[in-house]
Amino acid sequence: MLIYAKQPVNYVIENYPNKIKTLYLAKELEKKEYSRLMKMGFEVKRIPPEAAQKMCKNANHQGFLAEVDDYELHPYKSFLNKDFILVLANLTDVGNIGAIVRSAYALGVDGIIVSGIKNLAIEPVLRTSTGALFDMPLALEHNILDVLNDFKTSGFTLYGADMGGEDIRDVKVEQKRVLVLSSEGEGLTARVRSKLDKVVGIKMLHEFDSLNVSVAGAILIDRMRI
Repeated sequence: MLIYAKQPVNYVIENYPNKIKTLYLAKELEKKEYSRLMKMGFEVKRIPPEAAQKMCKNANHQGFLAEVDDYELHPYKSFLNKDFILVLANLTDVGNIGAIVRSAYALGVDGIIVSGIKNLAIEPVLRTSTGALFDMPLALEHNILDVLNDFKTSGFTLYGADMGGEDIRDVKVEQKRVLVLSSEGEGLTARVRSKLDKVVGIKMLHEFDSLNVSVAGAILIDRMRI
């Protein structure tokens, strides 16, 4: 699995060097830094910028690329003994998912379940999470209703995010909780709503269509911390 750009690659170097198979450098480093990398136990290769561009399909690699171990998805039922779980319903934009992973890890979510899709492109999620995905247990389960049923019967309170929901600042948040975030276009389906204990939202001071799902998710996660 390939990641690139300075921040995500440096995150893995500093936190998970054992996951790096090969580090590719398409820029010059100070001799001291290069020597340090050479001693970290993974292969370091210098490559020309045009080779780096080809590897990352002309994306902005900033001179840093790394081949890393594949990310292993978790079974979602392994999250049933946790406290704070995030469920992403029918989200397909890997940029948004990666940004949510980053915020969720920073703000204390215990696990994330991606639902409503059969396949998830892990590489771009890892890149856009700037490496935080390696710290965040992630599961993929197509049937969200099965997921919600299992958490409900395991004592979790189910919250869903919607613009018309009750202001999250006025809601008593339970210790064992699930927050469901849905796509901006489709919103929460009727079947998902029927499983929820409460629909919550963010009260805005100025009229606007909606917040980006990753921004709204970060705000809600922060306000649901216990």
